Amino acid sequence: MTAYLKFISCILPLFLACKPKRSPSVPQTAVNHSTTITIDTVQTSKNTIFSRFTVPEGFKRTPRDTNSFAFFLSNLPLKKPQARVTYFDGTTKPNANVYAAVVDLPIGKRDLHQCADAVMRLRADYLFEQGLFDSIHFNFTNGFKAEYSKWRKGKRIVVDGNRVYWKQRTAPSDDPDDFWRYLEMVFSYAGTASLSKEMKPVPYASLQIGDVFIKGGFPGHAVIVVDMAIHVKTGKKAFLLAQSYMPAQEIQVLLNPDSEGSGAWYFENEKAPLQTPEWVFKTKALKRF
Repeated sequence: MTAYLKFISCILPLFLACKPKRSPSVPQTAVNHSTTITIDTVQTSKNTIFSRFTVPEGFKRTPRDTNSFAFFLSNLPLKKPQARVTYFDGTTKPNANVYAAVVDLPIGKRDLHQCADAVMRLRADYLFEQGLFDSIHFNFTNGFKAEYSKWRKGKRIVVDGNRVYWKQRTAPSDDPDDFWRYLEMVFSYAGTASLSKEMKPVPYASLQIGDVFIKGGFPGHAVIVVDMAIHVKTGKKAFLLAQSYMPAQEIQVLLNPDSEGSGAWYFENEKAPLQTPEWVFKTKALKRF
């Protein structure tokens, strides 16, 4: 096998990184969800996560600074309430019973923007918006550090067999289109396996907006906390989750399959695994940038 083929054989599993493990008889990490869920805690005329989703009774949203990652995530733009999630090729995700809203962000026309990619994209978008260009970097699965600061200077990543390196190719630019090309390069060669190694484990009790439940591997999956509220008497947390999946698709705010048909808020429970519509995470899977 040539060095190039060896490299590709290591990279190929990334494109399966969000695929759930399944047994022939019983789902292991994926939840089969087929019933219609009624959402009764949304303001349908609103177009951000913060404004559309009303907090559960007895809860109050956590404070957030306007320049914070938490503020950025909770104010992500949403499509109209009846919008369906679309794949990279424009087709519609067949199961609409896993999400409560669709984030109104473009995802490109390649099958790249999957689960870990969406998490990295949101983090990178926030840092780009804040002008923190030197903080935008992600590792490829083989350990190569893809730094946007170098890309911004006109350097490009060259993959030559098992070798990955930078080469000056164009003039410096922080154009949004060039930034998206950087992200698609990252999406191509990074995934849950690499991202889970980059992020720091945090206790479930310290859960905050921007944290990620992630299972690194082939397959693996990742969902990100995009909003949070605290119960005013007990201090227990309620939170909203968002994900992309495979094939590459728009980011979606997830419904809670344990909510008995009433919405998207998840509730802190340290004794039980976190069950999302398309994956189940252990609470120790929580990590932070």
